[in-house]
Amino acid sequence: MEGKLFLGQYLICVILLLGQLHGYKSCIEKERKALLELKAFLIPLNAGEWNDNVLSWTNDTKSDCCQWMGVECNRKSGRITNIAFGIGFIIENPLLNLSLLHPFEDVRSLDLSSSRSCEDCGFSGLFDDVEGYKSLSRLRNLEILDLSSHRFNNSIFPFLNAATSLTTLFLTYNNMHSPFLVKEFKDLTNLEHLDLRGNRFNGSIPTQDYNSLRRFRKLEILDLSDNLFNSRIFPFLNSATSLKSLSLWGNNMGGPFPAKELRDLTNVELLDLSRNRFNGSIPVRALFALRKLKALDLSDNEFSSSVELQGKFAKTKPLSGTCPWKNMEELKLSNNKLAGQFPLCLTSLTGLRVLDLSSNQLTGNVPSALANLESLEYLSLFGNNFEGFFSLGLLANLSKLKVLRLDSQSNSLEVEFETSWKPKFQLVVIALRSCNLEKVPHFLLHQKDLHHVDLSDNQIHGNFPSWLLENNTKLEVLLLQNNSFTSFQLPKSAHNLLFLNVSVNKFNHLFLQNFGWILPHLVCVNLAYNGFQGNLPSSLDNMKSIEFLDLSHNRFHGKLPRRFLKGCYNLTILKLSHNKLSGEVFPEAANFTRLWVMSMDNNLFTGNIGKGFRSLPSLNVLDISNNKLTGVIPSWIGERQGLFALQLSNNMLEGEIPTSLFNISYLQLLDLSSNRLSGDIPPHVSSIYHGAVLLLQNNNLSGVIPDTLLLNVIVLDLRNNRLSGNLPEFINTQNISILLLRGNNFTGQIPHQFCSLSNIQLLDLSNNKFNGSIPSCLSNTSFGLRKGDDSYRYDVPSRFGTAKDPVYFESLLMIDEFNMVNETNSQTKIEFATKHRYDAYMGGNLKLLFGMDLSENELSGEIPVELGGLVELEALNLSHNNLSGVILESFSGLKNVESLDLSFNRLQGPIPLQLTDMISLAVFNVSYNNLSGIVPQGRQFNTFETQSYFGNPLLCGKSIDISCASNNFHPTDNGVEADESTVDMESFYWSFVAAYVTILLGILASLSFDSPWSRAWFYIVDAFVLKVRNMLWQNTAGTKCSYVLVSLSSPSVVVLLKPPALFHKTRT
Repeated sequence: MEGKLFLGQYLICVILLLGQLHGYKSCIEKERKALLELKAFLIPLNAGEWNDNVLSWTNDTKSDCCQWMGVECNRKSGRITNIAFGIGFIIENPLLNLSLLHPFEDVRSLDLSSSRSCEDCGFSGLFDDVEGYKSLSRLRNLEILDLSSHRFNNSIFPFLNAATSLTTLFLTYNNMHSPFLVKEFKDLTNLEHLDLRGNRFNGSIPTQDYNSLRRFRKLEILDLSDNLFNSRIFPFLNSATSLKSLSLWGNNMGGPFPAKELRDLTNVELLDLSRNRFNGSIPVRALFALRKLKALDLSDNEFSSSVELQGKFAKTKPLSGTCPWKNMEELKLSNNKLAGQFPLCLTSLTGLRVLDLSSNQLTGNVPSALANLESLEYLSLFGNNFEGFFSLGLLANLSKLKVLRLDSQSNSLEVEFETSWKPKFQLVVIALRSCNLEKVPHFLLHQKDLHHVDLSDNQIHGNFPSWLLENNTKLEVLLLQNNSFTSFQLPKSAHNLLFLNVSVNKFNHLFLQNFGWILPHLVCVNLAYNGFQGNLPSSLDNMKSIEFLDLSHNRFHGKLPRRFLKGCYNLTILKLSHNKLSGEVFPEAANFTRLWVMSMDNNLFTGNIGKGFRSLPSLNVLDISNNKLTGVIPSWIGERQGLFALQLSNNMLEGEIPTSLFNISYLQLLDLSSNRLSGDIPPHVSSIYHGAVLLLQNNNLSGVIPDTLLLNVIVLDLRNNRLSGNLPEFINTQNISILLLRGNNFTGQIPHQFCSLSNIQLLDLSNNKFNGSIPSCLSNTSFGLRKGDDSYRYDVPSRFGTAKDPVYFESLLMIDEFNMVNETNSQTKIEFATKHRYDAYMGGNLKLLFGMDLSENELSGEIPVELGGLVELEALNLSHNNLSGVILESFSGLKNVESLDLSFNRLQGPIPLQLTDMISLAVFNVSYNNLSGIVPQGRQFNTFETQSYFGNPLLCGKSIDISCASNNFHPTDNGVEADESTVDMESFYWSFVAAYVTILLGILASLSFDSPWSRAWFYIVDAFVLKVRNMLWQNTAGTKCSYVLVSLSSPSVVVLLKPPALFHKTRT
């Protein structure tokens, strides 16, 4: 009997199971057809790309739609409950037809989000020709709706309001805009999760809507991040008393912390106000009212002081004693301006799992009380100024610790550890940067689960710790740059490491030939600034995933391998500069289809520019300067429309500049300097990029400057060529900031358009043939008056970043992001003469230099008094011209001038005493003028050498060791011309020459008469000549034939005779 009962129960279970399996295997035919109709609407037949989710959506009657990707069905009814379409293509229909969704009556979750973010991707609106705004009311079971990453605007709100069953609504990254009208959602009272981040909402909420959120009594999660809301939205949010999570990061909020406005949100557990502009103190009392708060993110704000304590906490010091956040688990205060010592009260939060105080201005010691935080999993104190000693042994009991980040910006922190110490925790991330470590911490030998290790910027010496790779098979990031490692070794077996940086160490040996075989999965490698030697290994070809490879500043030599990096199709940045590599550069086609940056400068490459560069379609930056390349610049380089930096300087390239180079649409830096280029500058260059840097100096270019060349450039360097003619009349005065024309043959006057150079920083017109007077309107030029405007930059950056987002622990707020950003700058180097020498300026130094050089021209007239108004000028050179008049008293206003050269002109009068107010003056030269009076004393003038005043015979003073009293020197008034006693130097020189010529002619005429005194004169000359002849013969004995001067005692006969042969032999 019992057996039959058991058998009956067994058969019933089998029947039920088969029924369930049958229902699970088949879907409703109506819904299957509806899915295909939806697919046809969303993906036209001519669409070039389909999303992976819909590849299985086929019109096959044997295909069960419940098994299709992105589709889930109810096991019993077979009805579709979840649809995740995942739109990843450009949609032809801008409006989504909601009637296509009506067949899915039991659908609970509908994901129609777009996986792309572009202007043409996604829908812009909704429609239903039959149901209208009530269309979504047909989906009575719809709880989750995701319409993210489209182009929807506020027009869809009436449609959404009909979906009253919704509990979760995602509208992220659309085109929603203000005003934010809550009444549009008034019927969605079941909402629990509303996500509106990444739209265009701004400003505040109307006062009448302040209490409108009270109707949403089930709303627990609200995300308004990445919009433009200001702080006046908080009274509106304060009415959402049911909220447990509130995210407002990345808005336009500022001012003090919104203490009062948040006091009613007593149920909030997560509060994210990061990436705003809040400032002042962090009010503990207001946060104390949020008793359930578990996670608080105030990072990336401008909080500048410690915590403001009020009420019963007012007697304690800021962030000292006991903190009131008993439930706090995660606290992020990074990237603020918090100063002072470590907030000791935080060490009382025993439930704290995440503590991030990185990138602040905290000082003092790292407290030993951190040992109290036994629940801690994540501790980051990066980017502060901690000092003193800190023992890692204090963290021994933190058994849950997974992430430890510690450093000192001031390099005053010394981390200690005992050799025998064996911690309880197993770290996933450790970063001990700038901690004055001299060896790799010994306790890392016991760590077996490391993913990320950063020991950079220390003083660690010895061998490369290959055991870190052997012990940690999951290690992905290893950063050891800026240490003193001397021997680079790798484990014997292959490893899965992704990021390796050992740049700036002291490796000085042959590079490992098996590098690419041991580390085949590397994505980013930086070995720069070492002493690696030998040929580049062929094993590099094995790194198929490599994206960033920097081998620069080493001692690699030889030719590039024939199959160099073949198959590394993902390579984005390649840097081989500053080595001793030779041979031709990519003479054959390369396979780097994604390469953005190629730096091969400062090597020994020879030959022509290889055709291999022609096969690099994505190239943005090409630098092969400072090599030994020959031949001409190929015109096909102009086909690389993606180029924005081309550097070919300091080679031996010849021929003319191809016109095609000026047709590259986005070219920002073109450096062809220091070659052997000749011919004219191409006349049609108006296509050059707006804000370009053009460096053509030190070539053999001739002709005139094309009018169009000055339209868009911000830096133009044409020094030391053979250009001639007048400067173009038209110039784009709003853009150009550095104009260098030294060492050409330009003529004519300085154009008055130069007076409108509103962004000029350096102007060098020296060593030309400019004439006329200096335009007084040059005082209208900027020369640093707009230095706060950073609208131009001279370096061309190329950023490459690879983000890894591993979740190292469960977190309400954050994941531990690793973003390795490599920036390579195509730097513009400018030489400018200051303080009697040419120096090269680049980067930040270049931006701070302001100077004008008009020397070595034919300028005349007086120096305009208005030049004294160029108050930011640092160097002014007007030497070697024909300038007249007096030295201006207004020059005393040039407070920042460090070099002032007025030498070799026709200036007269005294040196104004007011020039002693030029406190920055380091070089002062007024030599070879016609100055008079007393040389000023005091301040900088006590340091100038006497050479600064040479060629001014009427100057006196202690500085030049000439007494003014004994020589009857009298100073003249600064504001008047020299009086009658002043010497006109030009007249003086002409008079001296005339007198000398007259006396010489008189002597020669008198010698032409035969008289006793003339004969006596010639006898004296003969005796002198004879004596000189004897001396010459004695000195030339044993040498080859010489000639000597012999007089024949005649006033008109002097001959050269060849000495006899006997004078070339030894006398007996």
